[in-house]
Amino acid sequence: MLKNVPQNISPELLKILCEMGHSDEIVISDGNFPSAGINKNVIRYDACGVTDILKSILELFPLDEYVEFPVILMKTGEEYEGKPEIWKEYEEALEENKFKGKVLEIDRFDFYERAKHAYAVIATGETAIYANIILKKGVVK
Repeated sequence: MLKNVPQNISPELLKILCEMGHSDEIVISDGNFPSAGINKNVIRYDACGVTDILKSILELFPLDEYVEFPVILMKTGEEYEGKPEIWKEYEEALEENKFKGKVLEIDRFDFYERAKHAYAVIATGETAIYANIILKKGVVK
């Protein structure tokens, strides 16, 4: 057992976060995301939502301060009006961690392409749509 590691961070996820280097990216995906078809390094978190994992990762994981957009969201389709409610939760989690960067929204297929090159995908059981987020790891100081 370790001290100060959030309880929902499994040994497998902790290992992945430790292995990642500066500028590596990790995807936290909703339940509809085609995780296994996109990336070979998938960690299953079916009993968790994206926001819970996001908050825990932000306790351990510095975001990249050397890029304009260290956080990337999947842009909603034309059928969706406004912004997904869950994005407010992400904004609050980022603010709690004194996030100073910008968030980029990219098209679904561009998001999939970027996820192919991510270090890993955390596949959650999140039921909110457009709940996918990419984090770019920064330098531990």
